[in-house]
Amino acid sequence: MAALLETFEPEFEIKIASTEEDILSSQRLRYKVFVEELGGNGELVDHTNMLERDEFDPYFDHLILIDNANPSLGVVGVYRVLRDQKMRDIGRFYSEEEYDLTMLHKSGLRLLELGRSCIHPKYRGGTAMYHLWQGLSKYITEYKIDILFGVASFHGTNISDAAQPLSYLYHNYMARDELCPRSLIHENMNMLSVDQIDRKKAVKNIPPLIKSYLRLGGLVGDGAFIDKDFNTIDVCLVMELSKMSNRHKEIYTKAR
Repeated sequence: MAALLETFEPEFEIKIASTEEDILSSQRLRYKVFVEELGGNGELVDHTNMLERDEFDPYFDHLILIDNANPSLGVVGVYRVLRDQKMRDIGRFYSEEEYDLTMLHKSGLRLLELGRSCIHPKYRGGTAMYHLWQGLSKYITEYKIDILFGVASFHGTNISDAAQPLSYLYHNYMARDELCPRSLIHENMNMLSVDQIDRKKAVKNIPPLIKSYLRLGGLVGDGAFIDKDFNTIDVCLVMELSKMSNRHKEIYTKAR
């Protein structure tokens, strides 16, 4: 398979999953990343068929990336997205298992929850994520979304190991009160004072996906949340699209 990827340039196609096989293929990729790589688990994870799934899957739209030059790989990138209109069918957002989203609900803005973002290992470091972002940008435009939000993760559950990056996020990227989620089981991110933070070390230890959201103008909610099922420390990211600069929009909408 590696030889195939070396032989062919990717021929990416981005779409909303429309068949059962599309969903299963996205869940297989999620299993590979979140269970096999990161050690996650959950009540509905199907280890026999190697599917990472949960009760929210039927309510989300699944934005999937396929490489038509290597169709045997199936889905090579995925974003799971839930609009507030569709959220009413299940009664809550996925993030509300970890965060109080009262302020977002009160805002009256059109919300879109992002989650389960992952890329096949063979496609990391290339343009795959930017193609996913292009698809997401079109989705946002179609549904006139105002706010993007969702949890993103640090690997591991020892909060002290993430003291530098979490404190850096707290002091530099806190969301304004009117749109700030708060973790339900509150893990204080303000573990170090500003003068105790090694900026270079802190930034280096922020996971790539979170760095990407920060570059797009993302801010963080109040408090981290330890997700023992997924073996992660989560933060809640909020992106207010009206405040996204033109530079941010260019990063977000143009694949490289």
